[in-house]
Amino acid sequence: MKRESIWLKALEVSRKAVNCGAVIPLNTIKYKSSDEFCDYELRYLKNPIPKYLIEYGPKLNPFIPWDERLEIEAVNEKHTLILNKYPVQIGHMLLITNNWYPQNGWLTLDDFDAILSVDNDTTGLWFFNSSKDAGASQPHRHFQLLPRHLNESICPRYKWFCSLLNNKKNINSLISHSISIKPRNKQNESNSNELFNSYKSMIDEMDLGEIDLIDKPKKPYNLLITSEWIALITRKTHRANGFSINALGFAGYFLGTKKSDVDTLIKFGPEQILKDVIEDVHQI
Repeated sequence: MKRESIWLKALEVSRKAVNCGAVIPLNTIKYKSSDEFCDYELRYLKNPIPKYLIEYGPKLNPFIPWDERLEIEAVNEKHTLILNKYPVQIGHMLLITNNWYPQNGWLTLDDFDAILSVDNDTTGLWFFNSSKDAGASQPHRHFQLLPRHLNESICPRYKWFCSLLNNKKNINSLISHSISIKPRNKQNESNSNELFNSYKSMIDEMDLGEIDLIDKPKKPYNLLITSEWIALITRKTHRANGFSINALGFAGYFLGTKKSDVDTLIKFGPEQILKDVIEDVHQI
């Protein structure tokens, strides 16, 4: 069992940060589906999305320096764990690089060292958005973690990803052609080389380019990391049916606004939305 000391510390820092206004939780209402097999979570945003979350590009970098009121702890010499300023879930963490590294550049072994350093204490759903077209709002490199207890559901589409891992060729899906997924080695959890090698293998499988030959991936992509698997999803755009989709959309989390076509999501399910933000079949 994980110690979860980092999560406990994040909750304590969150309490203080909310009280002083450094953290501003997003106010949402959860949609309750009558379908017992529902594989998504839809929340309606009660107030407008903060501009920081939807504007990407030249602006003040909030990570250099980061707001000390959001800091949880240093992870190593190159990374620091801080709170998400605008969380839906209290305790939502960001793992940022201390110095400038581009969000759309190749990830490094140091990045996966830092992820595992946190993950060995506090685990959950890790996700990464490689660029604006993959749903990133900030060009400074950062990974995100939604903590989960041992027996808690990781995400609404967790079982779907597990089924994809076990039977990718036969799964009936509109989006599986744009996903590469690899199992995590339970016997080798503390070895970041294992995760890094899986990342490089998925890069090759999805034709994102040669790490040693070009400066950055040829396509936008998302990463999802759980204790069981790591998945990479190639993208073409960040919006569909009025939804802004980052890696959490593929995990089954949707944030609806007045512009969102929630009727399509409720009637047809998440893949009807997600299919419009990934590469077309004929492009693969």
